Amino acid sequence: MAVPIIIDCDPGHDDALAILLAAGDPAVDLLAITTVAGNQTVEKTTLNARRVCTVAGITGVPIAAGCPKPLAQRLAVAADVHGESGLDGPWFPEPTVEAEPEHAVELLHRILTGHPEPVTLVPTAPLTNIALLLTRYPECASRIREIVLMGGSTGRGNRTPAAEFNIHTDPEAADIVFRSGVPLTMCGLDVTHQALATPEVLARLDGLGTDLGHVCAELIRFFASSYRTLYGFPAAPVHDPVAVARVIDPDVVRCVETNVAVELRGELTRGMTVVDLHGRTGRPVNARVALELRQDLFWDRVVAAVAALGPQAGIRSPYGR
Repeated sequence: MAVPIIIDCDPGHDDALAILLAAGDPAVDLLAITTVAGNQTVEKTTLNARRVCTVAGITGVPIAAGCPKPLAQRLAVAADVHGESGLDGPWFPEPTVEAEPEHAVELLHRILTGHPEPVTLVPTAPLTNIALLLTRYPECASRIREIVLMGGSTGRGNRTPAAEFNIHTDPEAADIVFRSGVPLTMCGLDVTHQALATPEVLARLDGLGTDLGHVCAELIRFFASSYRTLYGFPAAPVHDPVAVARVIDPDVVRCVETNVAVELRGELTRGMTVVDLHGRTGRPVNARVALELRQDLFWDRVVAAVAALGPQAGIRSPYGR
């Protein structure tokens, strides 16, 4: 039976691929897409979600815009990584998929309280929307099966030497989520840096012979150029689909159970996820932390999902208006 999920995202090249994986893989049932400020402003990330759904033929899945800024600090977008649009690279037609009028947090609340079974949340962005949901509607915690997020790291960062971008953009929100008591899996840089889109992967996407396959390859090529310039990576690490893949097939990633705390005050370490791999703090386990990726299984799922989508594809959610 397909696992019901909601993606909370800030598209973003890798967010786009996460949406496509969730929409195209039969193991999950994509109920909605919510957006937040992060890689770009919430206006741009929402437009990008609409663009991705349009080119992939994803209809009937509601899209709702959420928080325009972090809870307690100024927004700093990642135009250096994702470009001024947040989704630079391929050309996109004018989107035909519209956004819902309600706020993302209200859509999340409506779906969680109305769905017959608990829903898995897959945030691939700063955790502002999810933190606001849990503080405004604490009763929703029992309606969340688990949170499987992309963010954090056991050591190195990518926004600062210590902090990964999604957590660093809104550390206060991340702190709320990690302390919420909701079952949580963290797919951080340790595992997502193993999701490299090699030339062989690009050839598989181009080899599908579809417009969507070519769009995905072009997205990755732009993303790869950013990572090569900024970090010296030989190929693009496609972070966000790893969290979706973990829901689809837990065997795709190997996790350990441990305590994760979010640093809020450190002059050099604000936004760091402090992962107690060796049990030194005595704090209780509050997360599974992904450490290893089955790259073959991961890319098989991504390519198959892209192959399953296209201009004639359409998936339906009971929560569209």
